[in-house]
Amino acid sequence: MLSRLALAAALLWAGAATAQTTTLVATPAEYQRVLRDVKPGDVIALKDGVWRDFQILFEAEGQAGQPITLTAQTPGGVVLSGQSNLRLAGRQLVVSDLVFRDGWSPTGEVVSFRRSKEHRAVESRVTGLVIDGYNKPDRATSDNWVALYGRDNRFDHNHLTGKNNVGTTLVVVRDEQQGLDNRHRIDHNYFGPRPNMGSNGGETLRVGTSADSLSASNTVVENNWFEGADGEVEIVSNKSGGNTYRGNVFYHSRGSMVLRHGDGNLVENNVFIGGGKPHTGGIRVINRNQTVRNNYMEGITGDGFTAALSVMHGVPDSPINRYHQVVGAVIENNTIIDARSLFLGAGMDTERSAPPIGSRFARNLIVNPDGREPMRMLGDLSGVAFTDNVQARDVAMVRGVNGLLIPVAPQGAGASPDLVMTPRAETGVAWYPKDVQAVRLDQGAEIAVEPTEGALEAAVAAARPGDVLVLAPGRYSVDRTLTIRAPLTVRGSGQGRVEIAFSRPSLFEVAKGGSLKLAGLTITGADAPDETGNAVIRVAPGSSAANFDLVLEGVEVRDLTVNRGFSVIALGKGVMADRVLLRDVRVDNITGSVISAAAETDDRGTYNAELVQIEGGAFSRIGGSVVDLYRGGTDESTFGPRLVIKGASFKQVGSSERPSILMRGVQHAELVDNTLTDSGAISFSHRVGEPVLAVAGNRLVRTPEMQTDIAPTAATEEY
Repeated sequence: MLSRLALAAALLWAGAATAQTTTLVATPAEYQRVLRDVKPGDVIALKDGVWRDFQILFEAEGQAGQPITLTAQTPGGVVLSGQSNLRLAGRQLVVSDLVFRDGWSPTGEVVSFRRSKEHRAVESRVTGLVIDGYNKPDRATSDNWVALYGRDNRFDHNHLTGKNNVGTTLVVVRDEQQGLDNRHRIDHNYFGPRPNMGSNGGETLRVGTSADSLSASNTVVENNWFEGADGEVEIVSNKSGGNTYRGNVFYHSRGSMVLRHGDGNLVENNVFIGGGKPHTGGIRVINRNQTVRNNYMEGITGDGFTAALSVMHGVPDSPINRYHQVVGAVIENNTIIDARSLFLGAGMDTERSAPPIGSRFARNLIVNPDGREPMRMLGDLSGVAFTDNVQARDVAMVRGVNGLLIPVAPQGAGASPDLVMTPRAETGVAWYPKDVQAVRLDQGAEIAVEPTEGALEAAVAAARPGDVLVLAPGRYSVDRTLTIRAPLTVRGSGQGRVEIAFSRPSLFEVAKGGSLKLAGLTITGADAPDETGNAVIRVAPGSSAANFDLVLEGVEVRDLTVNRGFSVIALGKGVMADRVLLRDVRVDNITGSVISAAAETDDRGTYNAELVQIEGGAFSRIGGSVVDLYRGGTDESTFGPRLVIKGASFKQVGSSERPSILMRGVQHAELVDNTLTDSGAISFSHRVGEPVLAVAGNRLVRTPEMQTDIAPTAATEEY
């Protein structure tokens, strides 16, 4: 029995052990001083405001039940901008409620769970963090926004959105030095929109790499939202073993949850809502002993590698970085509704010749109300046991309280009716908006412009995002290149002819952040100088312009003849258009191409435009191709490009040496109801994947037959 003195001493010691000190700091220097003396249980709060160029090293040793915390004075009140980042090293650390915005990390990571290879964070947590558009200026410069090192760390309730440069949004980095058994938990995060990269390197989440994929990470990824995560084919790229993906929601996101490398992973209780958006996918299965069960998929439009469910062929005796054979997969009790495709045996070719074996496909419910046959099977599937699956078009379904469709009558197949979709509001943070919409074309004010000297140049310089410049009839002589840094429309008033003549190599140059629409105008290049790379609209190489729209409606372009390569639209290396649309456009007497999108010749799977679309219009006396569209290499991480040309007239386009339409590596092309007279041949060449070439109703007059290395089809399918 303790004496009173001993008891008092024990209580005093216990009180000291649990004492907590909260210190508010206002400068980086104050932070450094406080950090030197921090003790288990202490809290360091950064004073609200903008902390610019603050590279935070948070290194300390907390204790179980007494972590050391770095936080904001108020949630979201601290904005780290400029060249800022965060590194954690030590044990039992917590970081919360900070915002990274308006800048980029000077290193390869915004948030890193290590100081160095020898000093990593363990048993630590980052929560309530926001990273919003914190991108490198050059979209080709790679970084990871969050890198989890060490072990037993948690990354939860964070909001990450708007990554538009190469590199994974969140990556688990593994190596033998730190230990490969990571046991991280990644939960309740909101992974917001990530635009299409048009190249490899746009994953939202990756666990491991191929080099260490034969070992288990034992990481849990659960209850996260992936919304508009469109970076590339792989939204989640699993490259290690023993991981669990549970309760995540993939909402209107292009791409799939991919078990790319590693064995013995579990994918369960996830919800995939495609909403009919192009290229939305589900789950792709590769490797050994994968379990995919009790998942729900609805409105998935992807095919091939992004089918609602894709089970791949492997490479016999595969190198570690290729495709290991599917062995022992269990795919059961999944519900798949209104899916374009399920693909068993995907990827089969001369290299990937090992079919799935020892696997089970059981009690899955597949409902396609429109009666289409979604099941696609390729190769020898005798190694897959099919048991008690239900596939139908007329199963009566009702929307349950969980927001998901369930059969009115039990089917003995499909996901549990008790499956709950993780609420969006329970992911990310409550104090930062999820529904911010970028300003688009035609969403601003209409501004009248008269044909006086310098008026158009001044109006472009003063325009705000989304504005519409309405040009009065007359001739506009432009003596400088007009730089477009935000969405802008320039259109005629409709009261008479509007003509723009320009005396620089380009009339418009679209920079990062810009989109451009022209309507009801006539443009002449007769006054332009003879310089290399002339174009009406130029997007310069190295500008990092991406995910922009170029739209021409009711526009006439003529007399681009001062050199042999004067184009209407020229997209440079490293730029990426979401859409180039020409509707009822007339182009006459030019020496270059109407649309030149062929700058990515290093053959890494990149390309310059996701969708090129021509609707109607007339193109005559074109020295180059109407469209020159290029995607080289054999990388399979992207979907495009796509080309659609319908109802257009071509006369004297190209030559015997120059195709009228030049498509190299295009993944989906539709040529319908066009007339080509005295023109060069249409040329289509295959580079990768299973491209679609749909041809119907075209008329060739004194024009050679199409040159193609794949068989065209007369059917077209919109998606």
